[in-house]
This record gives sequence, structure tokens and C-alpha cells, in this order.
Amino acid sequence: MIKFYRQHAILPDSVDTYVEPFFGGGAMFLYALEHYQPRRTIINDVNPGIVGIYTTIRDNAEMFVRRVSELETVFLQMSYEDRKKFYYDIRHQHAYDYEQWSKTQEAATLFFLMKTGFNGLWQVNNNTNGRFGTPCGLLKQTGQVFDRDNVQAWHQALQTAEITCGDWRSVDDMIDNAFYFLDPPYRGSFTSYGQSFTDTDQEDLVEFAKSVPDSSRVLLCNDNVGDNFFEDRQGHLKMLKFEIKHTAGRRKRTNTGHEAKSVTEIVLHNAPVSNGFSTALFE
Repeated sequence: MIKFYRQHAILPDSVDTYVEPFFGGGAMFLYALEHYQPRRTIINDVNPGIVGIYTTIRDNAEMFVRRVSELETVFLQMSYEDRKKFYYDIRHQHAYDYEQWSKTQEAATLFFLMKTGFNGLWQVNNNTNGRFGTPCGLLKQTGQVFDRDNVQAWHQALQTAEITCGDWRSVDDMIDNAFYFLDPPYRGSFTSYGQSFTDTDQEDLVEFAKSVPDSSRVLLCNDNVGDNFFEDRQGHLKMLKFEIKHTAGRRKRTNTGHEAKSVTEIVLHNAPVSNGFSTALFE
């Protein structure tokens, strides 16, 4: 999607401060680090488990890798049935025994579960103490479960990042020459990391985006579900639309199984370009 943003000239030319209140995979964060070298980066998420992973990778990558490697070594030596039992045993420990662990052990264990869980989803179950409850994935990993070099690269990237855990409103102070990238839980999304984000929250976020001054840039992403929700609220913000396929939690059933479902994605922004409708397909 970054390619789409660049194509339509809605990314800023320079950035002094990068702000991402809904931190997910971090693709835009990495792009901002490489292309802008911002003086300050602020990343936040309401999910303490996700924040714990990033904080631990920043502050204690060596112990983090050691713990995930221990789990990986045991896992890779097992048969499928043993792997399945191992996954659910570890998930149970993460749900009920985590208070006996260090923060690093807890974060690394959750990271292992996310790498071996189903299709990148975050699910919370009653039988997992309100914590990570996603079922196991295919469990067909060979050679490795995670990329150690990637963890080290993230360790370096996060060294100067301010990482917080809380509601997005806690990081909504207006900053000059800032780039606000707003990628909240999408309307109707199954992959909202166990957190509720209502239409009232969506409205508040749009109002915040509208209040960002011209000296800063804002991009707000979401799904266009066909009810003109964002069109009715965009105000002076410009809108782009494009087709995309979601592979996590949004697959449709076919005669031969499941395939990724196409949806229309919207981007609200305050870039000084003309409004318009464009389509592009990114697998």
C-alpha cells in the first residue's frame, strides 16, 4: 500500500516527528525511518501484549531471541500431533501462568504463539483468561519458526522509538511537521486484537484527522463497507479508494476451499492534491 500512497503523492516530503497511534506490523514506521530519518518517533497500541513484544525487542533482544529459540527447538523436533499439543500447552501457560514469568519471557512466548497460530489472527477466548486464544495454525514449519535477523533489525529500528500502551487519544497532541499515520481496527474487522473500536471511536478519529494542521500530514486508512460512513464525515479531508485483498480473517468460501476476499479500502488525507477515485490491486 505504501506504493499506492507514493503513486498518489499523499506522503509528506519531510518529517520531523512520526506518530502511529495504532501500531501493527510497522511497515509505514520502517518506511518513515528509512526515507525521513525523523528526529522523533512515537508508536502506541492499546494491546499490551503487542506493545510488550516491541518493547522487549527494543530493550532485551538477546534474551527474547533465546526464549523463542528454546521453544522453536522443541517444536521443530515434534510430530504434528505433538506440535499441536505443545502449542495448546504453551497457550494455556501464557493465559494462566504468565505472572510467574519475566516480561521478556511473556513477550517471547506470545511471539512464538503468534508465529505458530492460525493465519495471523488475534482471538481472545473465555478459556484463555481473556488473553491470546487463537487456535494453532498448520504447524508445518521446517528449519525455523522465526527470523532471527529480522528480530535484530527491529531491535536496531526501535532504539529511538517512544513506545506507549494506551488509548490512541493519549498521543493526539498536535505537533508541527509531523506525520500521523492512523491505521485503526477496521469497521467490522475480526482482527482487532481483542479490542472494541466502535463507530463512535471511528468518528472521533476522523475528527482528530480533520484537526491536524496543514503543517503536518495525516493519513487515515479503513474499509469502505458501502454505507458512506467516511464520505459523510470526511469534511475537508480528501479521499482515495482502491481495491485490496485481505488474507487475515476475511476469506470467502469457494468450491475448492477459501480465498482472500476483495474489499474497497479508503484513505483520508490532507495532502495538497486533488480529490479523486483510483483503483489498484495489491495482493
